[in-house]
Amino acid sequence: MNDLELIAGARAGDRMAAHRLYERHAPRVYRLLYRTVGDEEMAREYTQDTFVRVFQRLDQFRGEAAFTTWLHSVAMSMLFTGLRKVKRLRSRERELTAAESHPAKTSLGDPHLRDRLRSELERLPVRLRVPVVMHDIEGFTHREIAETLGIPEGTSKARLAEGRSRLREALAGIGRD
Repeated sequence: MNDLELIAGARAGDRMAAHRLYERHAPRVYRLLYRTVGDEEMAREYTQDTFVRVFQRLDQFRGEAAFTTWLHSVAMSMLFTGLRKVKRLRSRERELTAAESHPAKTSLGDPHLRDRLRSELERLPVRLRVPVVMHDIEGFTHREIAETLGIPEGTSKARLAEGRSRLREALAGIGRD
């Protein structure tokens, strides 16, 4: 069955069609979210939240764009909402003086480029991280990114370029030691 048939079935209350739709698309949604937030638990939570929202609003899918485009825009919306919530909660937390006695480990001496890249990617602002993950890791086109995020294609390209540039700067010293 194709997506449109599964969507029609899910709208009609066919739980198996809804389950198949979830199984077909959840892995990519999870990968996109995981690579954006860098935390497995948060990615699983946002993936579940995404599909809860998708099934609640499946009647709103008009088919003007591909289902995956609509699905990924819902996922990004859930991600941004979740990150705002996390930021609010963290801003309310007080610094623990006990934590100050434990120096933070730096990744400057890390011999593993993949770990360093992941770390630097997580440091990028979300507005830059999302296009890098979507384009360079997940293979989305700028058109798909623009439709998913509700931004012009040029903005997607500019954010990707800025994100790549910041990553290059952050990783420039690796291997020169």
